[in-house]
Amino acid sequence: MAITFHHRQLPNGLTVLAEIDPDAHTSAVGFFVKTGARDEEKPVMGVSHFLEHMMFKGSARRTADDVNREFDEMGAQYNAFTSHEQTVYYAHILPEFLPRAVDLLGDMLRPALREEDFTVEKKVILEEIGMYEDSPQWRLQDDLVETHFAGHPLGYRVLGTKDSIAALSSEQMRGYFSKRYSPDNMILAAAGRLEIDRLLEDAARVTAQWKPTGTARAYSEPGRSTVDRNVVDPKLTRHYAAAMWAGPSAQDPRRYAARVLTDVIGAPEGSRLYWAMIDPGIADEADCSFLPSDRTGSFVAFLSCDPDKRESIERLFLHTVDHALDALDPDEVERAKNKLATQAMLKSENPAGRMHDLGMLWTYLPEYSPLTVQLERLMAVTPQAVKDLMRDFPTTPRTVARLGPK
Repeated sequence: MAITFHHRQLPNGLTVLAEIDPDAHTSAVGFFVKTGARDEEKPVMGVSHFLEHMMFKGSARRTADDVNREFDEMGAQYNAFTSHEQTVYYAHILPEFLPRAVDLLGDMLRPALREEDFTVEKKVILEEIGMYEDSPQWRLQDDLVETHFAGHPLGYRVLGTKDSIAALSSEQMRGYFSKRYSPDNMILAAAGRLEIDRLLEDAARVTAQWKPTGTARAYSEPGRSTVDRNVVDPKLTRHYAAAMWAGPSAQDPRRYAARVLTDVIGAPEGSRLYWAMIDPGIADEADCSFLPSDRTGSFVAFLSCDPDKRESIERLFLHTVDHALDALDPDEVERAKNKLATQAMLKSENPAGRMHDLGMLWTYLPEYSPLTVQLERLMAVTPQAVKDLMRDFPTTPRTVARLGPK
């Protein structure tokens, strides 16, 4: 039977999306909240991620134990994550448990925000920040993004800093929650086997008391630095370096060419960086990725290598990135497209994958793109389109950040 798409907006402003696949054996549902680190004020940096934790601490109807027990009773695969631009809560379940999952997720999104829970979870967040600070890759990534965006909220740290989290009050969190967690700033997306009328009924019931606030993202053109930043940590045994430069946005049709470009330059296997640095054993890691954002975007290239040979290896690394399209072979582009198409197909075979695609795409555009349309756009990318993209978004000027023992 054919896959069908449905889009409705409830009177309170909540957008409901559903892609129904009668042949699926499971269902997936998620709330997509258009809020993240870039929507925070600097003094409360990290509040979006902190709130994500607090959603699992219970509501007026449920305790934290109730939340976890009910997910387990459904046999759900569930989780949440916070990024610079979204906070997402989701569950993948058997179809008969979809109404219960909608009720549970919706109830979670009206948390009790108890003071005692806030105090305990603050310690957890501070420990999480400490754990990430012990990871050289995460330290470098945070430092790179913060430096690159030069004070713009896109450079804020998703976890916040120890100082911002330590100073955060529960009153500040409640204020942020009441403004940003409004139905007109959310999407409820579902995919797999489901009934649209029942989904709408369940969504309307669980969000009946939610009030719209008219909140909106504040857009400002991010500044981009061209700094070379070096941080020395004698405890480290490897040298890490990363470069960041401008790329197309999540709304830009060139995003398909950007994914092909980064696969050609720095996929884990078979890319220019792989053959130049990984296969001959010159570097431990060398890759390139595309980071589409709301109305802007970036490319990032990452390197890990022997600190004693860092200068020569880094020169080769940056040269490979800068000259990635020299003598571009059309076969490289074709291989990259086939690889990306396979990944998209595999993801789409899982209702959770389609649910995430629905919610993410609608947040940025909004539009519905069936998998077939996405694959057509991907496969239409030509070698010339990839070359044009790199001309439009050259690898210099860029920000470079380094972290190592020397």
